[in-house]
Amino acid sequence: MSDPYENTPERVFAALPPAQGRGFAQSWWGQAWLKALEDSTLDLKQLKTGRRLARAGAVGAVSVRPGRVTAVVNDRDHTAHRADVLLPELSEEQWDRFLGMAVERAGHIAALLDREMPPHLVEDAASAGVELLPGLGDLEAECGCDAWDHCGHTAALCYQVARLLDQDPFVLLLLRGRGERELLDALQLRSVSQAETVVVRQETHAGVDAAEAYAAGEILPPLPEAPEVPAEPGLPPSLDTETEPAPGVDPSALEFLAARAAGEAHRLLVDALRAGHEQRVAEAELTAAQDAVRLASGGPEVPVAARLAEGSGRDREGLALAVRSWEYGGAAALDVLETDRPAEAETLARARAALESAWEEGERPVLRASRSRWTVVGGQSQLRLGPDGRWWPFRKERGRWAPVGPASQDPATALALADGLE
Repeated sequence: MSDPYENTPERVFAALPPAQGRGFAQSWWGQAWLKALEDSTLDLKQLKTGRRLARAGAVGAVSVRPGRVTAVVNDRDHTAHRADVLLPELSEEQWDRFLGMAVERAGHIAALLDREMPPHLVEDAASAGVELLPGLGDLEAECGCDAWDHCGHTAALCYQVARLLDQDPFVLLLLRGRGERELLDALQLRSVSQAETVVVRQETHAGVDAAEAYAAGEILPPLPEAPEVPAEPGLPPSLDTETEPAPGVDPSALEFLAARAAGEAHRLLVDALRAGHEQRVAEAELTAAQDAVRLASGGPEVPVAARLAEGSGRDREGLALAVRSWEYGGAAALDVLETDRPAEAETLARARAALESAWEEGERPVLRASRSRWTVVGGQSQLRLGPDGRWWPFRKERGRWAPVGPASQDPATALALADGLE
């Protein structure tokens, strides 16, 4: 009997090592898959069992093909079960809308042709009526353990997919029905077709839309070579002169600001000239106190640091903690450090469920809850819940709660970091 998948693209990934003491996903795509998984129909017991099996390295080599991912998963007693998870393929109409969306957005087509998957692709695809990540009820299961629905084996496979997306986000598009080569060929064809349309418009109109001209890069005359980017930011002018500064003018503070401005200008130039770069979303406008922390993260000299501490309304130690938070997660981390607002009801319910399922029975620490903070009873560690549902690890240092790492989707991973296990 012939294999029904004989002519379909397939990728096989070798078994991954155990993931003890770490989160399942490090990249944006892997974490987005986990969030979609935890929002699906799998119950907490299945997720808990699957997470345990995946952490232990019980998932074998994984085969990914359109609409299906397959692996052999071993129980604790080494009984092997073939597990399959099915995800609906996109229809031809949906793929047509997806390709049209990608070609219309110059940043997306440049990234995809450079074999990169920008995170904003998900939102822009959704605006075109195409959901890339699985929704409620999308993930179906087949398992050799004869479970009629999802089981611990299929849940473990779902968790392993998050780690595959860390390696290559194109795995998601293959699951949705298109292999990488097929997709890139279709994008090339679509972009050439659109470029030809642009050329015809140029012959009949006085001008051409800038976005269309960019997309037609393969047909229109090439742009000149980008200038070479300096390896380091330029040196700001020295203010160390024999002339006394005017009253209220601090030369050391001005030199520090000039150096930071040169560094930021260099970063913006590098970002602008980097091939296939997806422009970073502009940060929200900062308050004066937040901006003082941002500036202090540059390591100013003591007099400037003292002025920034005063301007931010903090003492020197408080500013040092704020800078540490900023370096872990920007304004969001700073907000978690300094604000203890009650979580919304839905976020709080999900947090409690996550805490309940994050540890095996007998391993769960005793936590004392207060608004959006959970403190280990009798310990020096604390979890703080951000407004987005992520967990931030804290540890008491010299009488103050101090951040000790970036946020995590998994409370057990965050607490392990706070306890110094990672």
